Amino acid sequence: MGKSTMIKSICDRIPDRAECDELIVRHSMQPHIVLHSLQVMNVALAITDNLRSGVAVNRELVMAASLLHDIRKTRSITTKEHHDLSGGVLLRELGFLSVAEVVEQHVRIHHLNLAGRLEEREIVYYADKRVLHDTIVTVEERISDLITRYGTTEAIRNQILDNKGQLLAIEQKIAGLMAIDLHRAIAVTAQSSVVTT
Repeated sequence: MGKSTMIKSICDRIPDRAECDELIVRHSMQPHIVLHSLQVMNVALAITDNLRSGVAVNRELVMAASLLHDIRKTRSITTKEHHDLSGGVLLRELGFLSVAEVVEQHVRIHHLNLAGRLEEREIVYYADKRVLHDTIVTVEERISDLITRYGTTEAIRNQILDNKGQLLAIEQKIAGLMAIDLHRAIAVTAQSSVVTT
């Protein structure tokens, strides 16, 4: 059986919290990256748990993808690889196909459909952009930080600003599907969440 046949035959499954924690340890995520991922999960679940009745998303997928979105971030510091893409490759190899798809798009979403159903990848993407290190921040604060840390060229700065437009559009989509105010749901999370490993 060839590798591509073998990969296609793997059943898609979503790791539970214990499996996510084990993967975090196995892949030596630095403590500050773990804290960031935990806070992204808190924001993503605050959104997921406060959606209007009838808005269906897979909570387990949101939880797992939030925790594992930076699974290759520590390694990428040395290798300079795109951690979103290599994280997706890793998770796909482990049989977590849906989680891999979300992780691969936490830096930039491809084929965004603002008129379509709310997707788990949109929630994780948005939650990641609301967390600076392990602190919940505004979109403006996060974009400013991204420009400061990664905006080494005009092309990169322009890409970050283009992503800001996409981020604000996703924020509007999510806000329109919430049972309570989006910012209130996130603020409650910020006040009540204790980030621990």
